[in-house]
Amino acid sequence: MSQKVAVLGTGKIGEALLSGMIRGGWAPADLLVTARRSERAEELRTRYGVTPVTNPEAAKTADTLILTVKPQDMGTLLDELAPHVPADRLIISGAAGIPTSFFEERLAAGTPVVRVMTNTPALVDEAMSVISGGTHATAEHLAHAEEIFGAVGKTLRVPESQQDACTALSGSGPAYFFYLVEAMTDAGILLGLPRDKAHDLIVQSAIGAAVMLRDSGEHPVKLRENVTSPAGTTINAIRELENHGVRAALIAALEAARDRSRELASGKKD
Repeated sequence: MSQKVAVLGTGKIGEALLSGMIRGGWAPADLLVTARRSERAEELRTRYGVTPVTNPEAAKTADTLILTVKPQDMGTLLDELAPHVPADRLIISGAAGIPTSFFEERLAAGTPVVRVMTNTPALVDEAMSVISGGTHATAEHLAHAEEIFGAVGKTLRVPESQQDACTALSGSGPAYFFYLVEAMTDAGILLGLPRDKAHDLIVQSAIGAAVMLRDSGEHPVKLRENVTSPAGTTINAIRELENHGVRAALIAALEAARDRSRELASGKKD
């Protein structure tokens, strides 16, 4: 890869992306990083052989800038970058809730911006990254973003109008599954199992179910029905889930996450 790519604000997700890119064929010499603390920058240099730089240096040197700072810090970062970013730089934002127009208004006219919502399974190369282009982003820019984020999982292009919904589903999605596993583990303890055994049972069941959903081509209703025999244990459990409104609660939770994503886009922090 001959283009230089800079990851700005390299936290956990930024580091996962960095390591995935190196495994995917990017030369460390073509990768730049910035970090708030100099110790963190040196740690990344030692671990991956990449080059730590300042944010303005990254803007002047790299062909693609991947902004991975928190949404509330993005305005400050753009104020620092704007005087140094030529209009031909590709800007990739990984900040939840911030539209491409936010960047386009603060950078040179015509700057291409791509918005990406990824999630924490990037740490194990199983991310779901949702990609949308701004006003000036071309098909080539979108393909380049897919190439980068494809190093840590699967990518999907959507219109930017769907980004808030995708944030609710996949951006926050891993937390819902962790929450479910936590609750099921507690149930296993209540039923008399040691915590470690309950955990192993649930995690492997989750992995197996996920692979079946991915690879079988079957609708989840069909897969559930295959486990649900008449008057059996599973249908009794499903009845209790319905009685307690679990389906409705999930829908409401996802709507709440979408609404918060919209609030972040409007600049509301509290």
